[in-house]
Amino acid sequence: MNKPLRRIAIFCGLLVLTLLLRDNYLQYVKADSLASDTKNRRVNITRYSTPRGDIIVEGKAITGSVETTGDYKYKRTWSNGAMWAPVTGYSSQAFGANQLEKLEDGILSGNDDRLFFRNTLDMITGKEKEGGSVVTTLNAAAQKAAYKGLGDKKGAVAAIEPSTGKILALVSTPSYDPSKFAGSSDTDQEAWNAVQKKNDADDPMLNRALRETYPPGSTFKVVTAAAALENGEVSGVDEKTDTPDPFPLPQSTNKLTNEHGDCKNATLRYALMVS
Repeated sequence: MNKPLRRIAIFCGLLVLTLLLRDNYLQYVKADSLASDTKNRRVNITRYSTPRGDIIVEGKAITGSVETTGDYKYKRTWSNGAMWAPVTGYSSQAFGANQLEKLEDGILSGNDDRLFFRNTLDMITGKEKEGGSVVTTLNAAAQKAAYKGLGDKKGAVAAIEPSTGKILALVSTPSYDPSKFAGSSDTDQEAWNAVQKKNDADDPMLNRALRETYPPGSTFKVVTAAAALENGEVSGVDEKTDTPDPFPLPQSTNKLTNEHGDCKNATLRYALMVS
């Protein structure tokens, strides 16, 4: 082989080596970042090619999936979405997810390692892949009562089982229906824009049950009343106290009155005194 041909062969060999190095770099080193890149449509096409798992309340699904047209085959649906949104959050083809839909996305999308055996078995048997279910501790009746009780008011309700810490109800109003922007159409974009009111006092996307801070109010009297009984400040719930009414607040010129008459017994009057 003459010198010019040898040079060309060496140059072509270097080009092939460079191509192999670049190919391995993209497939192994950059694999995770490319897979999670928001501009990689194939990731989302795969993500929405199968039904999403359901969120379960008292054995019944409050979510579902429905087929659509276009590149994304399935989109999320909710039963009474506005009532459950403070818990489930939203899952949108265009705008991502939050709350349980995001926190438990691995299970719901079917990609969690805990579903490996089931997914492998489905692949062998030819069954269509689908997400896993997330079972909650919510009580449907409590959630409905809290949601209806708030009505058009702005506020939040959280009901917790003291002995276990289970969340029985979690409501925030005003709320929103996540199914209105679960897709990626122009209509979904309009619905999304309609609830983006971050500078508005009625911001429906604000989860007041989790993201706002409120004073405990009279609910804290239970704590102070229990402390009074435990420490022997009072011997019974009907014992009279010498708590003045109105009560002069320490380090203040203001006085706390018992306007609603809710501190007639000993423990509640003590609660008023130390609250």
